Amino acid sequence: MKNLIIIWMWIVLGFGGLTLAHDDPSKHEHKHLSMNLNNLKNAFKVRNKEIVNKLNIVEENQVLMEEILASAQGRSEMFDSDIPGYTRTEKEATDAKERSKRQVDQEDIRNALCQDKNAGEFFRLVAGPTHCRDVVSCTDAGLQAIRCPPGLAFDLGKQTCEWRRQVTDCNTKSRPKLALPRFNTDEPICERGELACGDGQCLPRTLFCDDKTDCVDGSDENLCDSRNDPNRADECDPNQCRLPECYCSVTGREIPGGLEPESVPQMIVLTFDDAINNNNFEIFQNLLDGRLKNPNGCDIKATFFVSHRYNNYSMAQEMHRRGHEMASHSITHDNEEKYWDNGTRENWEAEIGGARDLLVRWGNIPAEDIYGSRAPLLRLGGNRQFSALERAGFVYDSSMVAPLSNPPFWPYPLAFAAPHRCHGNFQNCPTRSHTVMEMVMNEFDPREEPGDNDEQVAGCAMLDSCSSIRSSDILYNVLTHNFIRHYEQNRAPMGMFLHAAWLKKQPEMLDALQFWLDEVLSTYNDVYLVTMSQVLAWMQSPVDSRDAASFPAWKQKCTLLDTEDTCLVSNNCPLASPVLRGAQRLQTCNSCPAYYPWINDVDGAGQAGY
Repeated sequence: MKNLIIIWMWIVLGFGGLTLAHDDPSKHEHKHLSMNLNNLKNAFKVRNKEIVNKLNIVEENQVLMEEILASAQGRSEMFDSDIPGYTRTEKEATDAKERSKRQVDQEDIRNALCQDKNAGEFFRLVAGPTHCRDVVSCTDAGLQAIRCPPGLAFDLGKQTCEWRRQVTDCNTKSRPKLALPRFNTDEPICERGELACGDGQCLPRTLFCDDKTDCVDGSDENLCDSRNDPNRADECDPNQCRLPECYCSVTGREIPGGLEPESVPQMIVLTFDDAINNNNFEIFQNLLDGRLKNPNGCDIKATFFVSHRYNNYSMAQEMHRRGHEMASHSITHDNEEKYWDNGTRENWEAEIGGARDLLVRWGNIPAEDIYGSRAPLLRLGGNRQFSALERAGFVYDSSMVAPLSNPPFWPYPLAFAAPHRCHGNFQNCPTRSHTVMEMVMNEFDPREEPGDNDEQVAGCAMLDSCSSIRSSDILYNVLTHNFIRHYEQNRAPMGMFLHAAWLKKQPEMLDALQFWLDEVLSTYNDVYLVTMSQVLAWMQSPVDSRDAASFPAWKQKCTLLDTEDTCLVSNNCPLASPVLRGAQRLQTCNSCPAYYPWINDVDGAGQAGY
């Protein structure tokens, strides 16, 4: 099969109850979990029954088309702008009058709107601030309409929903038309293995959508989304991709191994982004102190996406010794978004691969224990980023956001096309086949309980980015609601993606998180807090809840006392840097280097650079 890579061959994992006490229960006004869970379960059952019983479901694009047709019947303001001060030209007025004299059908409307539009491109029917949330695109099946959630507007340039204050093109109906390649023609234009540019120039198929302009008119790089890239990844074929050598799912929602949901252990994946240091280590000490246990008697585990600057490698080494997973989050964690948007494959490899090498060199963490990465700011670099991860030998990435949906998505291999659309304000998803697993970030539902099925809700990729979580009680209820979404449906791993700074700034959130984890683990005997590589180990060799307690991959480094501490002394090294201003600090159990380590200078020899 084309480009089929045996994903699991990259994964050489080598895997051969205490409860949380509270000094003052009166401080917690949470409802008891079991009562809350039963209420939410019933609400989910009622909601699902309502969905089944809805026989006449009218899609938004159908409603929009009806509105367009109604507008065409004698309404001269059809497609006019609501821009203040806008006045139609004499020709537009004449055209509108002529339209009202004839019968208009859906095909007429679609042809009129789409004749000068790029395929798959979203545009506005009405310009101006009032309708800045609403756009449509032309498809073979007709017009597809979307509406951005409240507080957002559609950015035509980015072709995605964006914060309203950041959108500057509301008064524009469509972006300038680009030259497009001629992929589909009545008669072949080019030889076999070649494709035509917009001007008819023929080039090898492999040159299209490779981030380098080859056509004279630039058209080879203008139609490169996951639906149109001529070199895009194949769709999943479960008949050719089977466990234990390979895994994929057509919808992304099927359970590995074909297990029934009620027999699947519910995995919760707790992750923290950025450097580990004195600002947050106490939080990790409190939350991961060994009191919270999984049903197999082992300590709960977390995954840390570590960035280099300000990182204390002695602390990272200690967290790894306790059985937690370290992953790469770049060296610089540059806050300039365009730095990641425009990053080359070489730069991504230097950043992500370099951060892994630093964990090995200064944190004494075996390279074979570092499996994954996450892009800073969740700014994806498309095929360039994932080619770099592939070349650097990473097993998984956890940067792609899946839109809020029921049921949620399971992790999937990027050897095949992603099972969901590229989602998020800044996402530039890969389109080609890559030998990397995607530990997808399912969006959190920010509501405290199931709502109206027709309600438009903007999910949250990071838990601490949910603006509606304003108190510890709300956090408790949101966690419970989302737990039920996973547990009562397909039991896809539930991600809890956090920055420790959020918990430090609001200690009551840490208290609520501990309380919630304690109650879930006390109430359920099939819920496990595991690392991302432990999720992949289970997906490769699925076992039911009865056998999960003895699953070898989940017994490694069972408690914080199982592995000897080899760090005799932590050195606090004041260092100069040829790149950074001022003195830098490096904490490590090793001897101090001559200079502060940086990109292309893992050993700190003073030769850092981009």
